[in-house]
Amino acid sequence: MEACKELYSLPREEMAEYIAAGPKDPIRIGTGLFYSDVDDAVCRRDYVKMIAHPEFYCPAKPTNLREITMEYSIRTRELLLELMQAIFKSLELDGGRISEALNLESCFQILVGNNYPPYAGSDWVMGISAHSDHGLLTLLFQNGVDGLEVKRNGQWLLAKPLPGSLFIITGDQLEIVSNGRYKAVVHRALVLGEQTRMSFVSMIGPCLDAIVEPVPELARSAPQGMEFRGIKYRDYMEHQQSSRINKKAALDIVRVQHNILTSQGAPNNSTEAASAGYSHTN
Repeated sequence: MEACKELYSLPREEMAEYIAAGPKDPIRIGTGLFYSDVDDAVCRRDYVKMIAHPEFYCPAKPTNLREITMEYSIRTRELLLELMQAIFKSLELDGGRISEALNLESCFQILVGNNYPPYAGSDWVMGISAHSDHGLLTLLFQNGVDGLEVKRNGQWLLAKPLPGSLFIITGDQLEIVSNGRYKAVVHRALVLGEQTRMSFVSMIGPCLDAIVEPVPELARSAPQGMEFRGIKYRDYMEHQQSSRINKKAALDIVRVQHNILTSQGAPNNSTEAASAGYSHTN
């Protein structure tokens, strides 16, 4: 976090290359205000995004940032992959088989440093709108200033961490591969009070070229069968990033719509719907 503070304080011309970067670039810096239709609020956030695996990228300045983030990416990636094995075990699955199908040895990992400056205005200001993460698991820690909210049973709840703890947030690819047994968590960040809130995120996903689809035995045991059709992770991520932030709407591109009426008035089964690529809105 201290290294990120140094990064944000650099002259703008030294960050210009990264500020002009697009969603597909390995390093991207964003700063400023924008309006969110989803939450009907102004959002304010500074951030740096870095691809950390299978190749590692980092801004050249500050000079200590590269060493710190490289070690952090390795340690958190090991932890998140271990948690994935525990999740597979909880679903009574062969973790090795699923890891091979998702090619987790070449998993995609990004690091994100977020800075939410205090705001003294009277209108409601957010840090980032309600969304779910596109990967499998996200690890997040913050600087002790509250602001992370998660949606549960239609209600927004402030996520207050235990001292010294880390947040683990489930993402879209985990919901797909588990056939909905694990749900991607919708969350957002608020700007509260007069203190600067900082958070740092490490997120892992499958290999970019892996086809992510529900595990067959989980689909067979589900009441409605397959809930999602398969999609290449790279394509899913590009779809999500090409659209404005809108909760879990990106999942609709692969969501199976059950009981679709055919021209004869008979309902299709879920397999037929999946192969046709139908989707519906939550």
